[in-house]
Amino acid sequence: MSPSILFVTIVALSVLAFQLGKTRAIAVVGGQRRIRDLHSLPGHYGLLTAIWCGLPALVVFLTWVLLQDAVITRLVIAQLPVASQALPDARLGLLLNDLRNVVAGNVSPDMVAPEIRVAAAHYVKLRDIAELALAAIVISIGIVGILWTRAKIRPDLRARNSYERVIEVLLFGCSAVAVFTTLGIVLSIVFEAFRFFSIVPLTEFVFGTNWSPQMAIRADQVGSSGAFGAVPLFAGTLLISFIAMIVAVPIGLFSAIYLAEYAPIKVRKYVKPLLEVLAGVPTVVYGFFAVTTVGPALRVAGEALGLPVAGESALAAGLVMGIMIIPFVSSLSDDMITAVPQSLRDGAYALGATRSETIRQVVLRAALPGIVGGVLLAISRAIGETMIVVMAAGLSANLTANPLEAVTTVTVQIVTLLVGDQEFDSPKTLAAFALGLVLFLVTLLLNVIALYVVRKYREQYE
Repeated sequence: MSPSILFVTIVALSVLAFQLGKTRAIAVVGGQRRIRDLHSLPGHYGLLTAIWCGLPALVVFLTWVLLQDAVITRLVIAQLPVASQALPDARLGLLLNDLRNVVAGNVSPDMVAPEIRVAAAHYVKLRDIAELALAAIVISIGIVGILWTRAKIRPDLRARNSYERVIEVLLFGCSAVAVFTTLGIVLSIVFEAFRFFSIVPLTEFVFGTNWSPQMAIRADQVGSSGAFGAVPLFAGTLLISFIAMIVAVPIGLFSAIYLAEYAPIKVRKYVKPLLEVLAGVPTVVYGFFAVTTVGPALRVAGEALGLPVAGESALAAGLVMGIMIIPFVSSLSDDMITAVPQSLRDGAYALGATRSETIRQVVLRAALPGIVGGVLLAISRAIGETMIVVMAAGLSANLTANPLEAVTTVTVQIVTLLVGDQEFDSPKTLAAFALGLVLFLVTLLLNVIALYVVRKYREQYE
């Protein structure tokens, strides 16, 4: 039985378990008229039965699906000739790759060595046996779960409490997965970054002004420099983000004020969704727009004014990135402004304030925590953007404050360093993790500042 069919079978068993549990709960009290004698609703008994049928079976199913290939591969390797088992890891990996291609049907068995054909046949046999055994075990677990839970159903069984306790454990498990995933990401970045700083001094990375991470693979290789001064990357990131926020913050904030305080309902109904559509446009589309439209337009304007504008410039990337971030600022600011209690507006009007004075002196001050939080989140989004910068600003690590020149950012260099076949013992590749650590610390700091501002001013206005 294939995994997809087995999964559908588990779902079908769970649905059947729900119906059986619900029917059993009604039966133990003597019918529909005496449902009030049950501690919980009949549906809770059905859900509890479905959980104890489907959840253990699903755990066994997912565990085997994750481990199946590794287990079967080890058994197949154990049946290979001694000479094949003694191959180096790289050669053995190639042999296993040929084996998997034969099993998947990508390569004809006649095109590989005889021992690989035998191993592929053994692999298929073991997989078929494993699928049959898994199907029998999973279905048996589901049936046992149904019978065991139905036998436990009685009028005083706290089915709702048990059901909610299981759901609580599942929710905690999902939260734990998110937390441990984040912790794993952070630890992996920190570990690799410390490996980098054991090779390259921290002072050179933080204060150096020359970024050229090309390392020599051979002793006679030319063109390698191995300079890891990241100041040009930090400067380029800040320059492009600053330009983007100059565009996004005023337009987004003023748009939010108009939509929340001035726009008629019909205008708001259509304009707000259209504005938020910008957030759903893929970043590669923005990058293409910057390369084909904004960049050439800036070059033409620069020639008319006598200014030298590079084909790839920080200004083009910043302008387009600002357009992309407008919905972040606008939507969050609009939500905060509309959340301000109407009583504050009415009190200002009662004191003789005009609409504009009420917005400036009362509404914006009350909505300030949310607006500042939205702006800081938009800054984090700008710092982490990659595709627009790659296409519109280039890859040159220039230390400049001129927005008309080509620059690069931290995220772009991370992508550049990790593209292609890389050796993770090289400072060139490890530099990507050091840059990632800096990026993580910056975004973490921005989030902490946003939380601090929100909590401080929220307490003031509540």
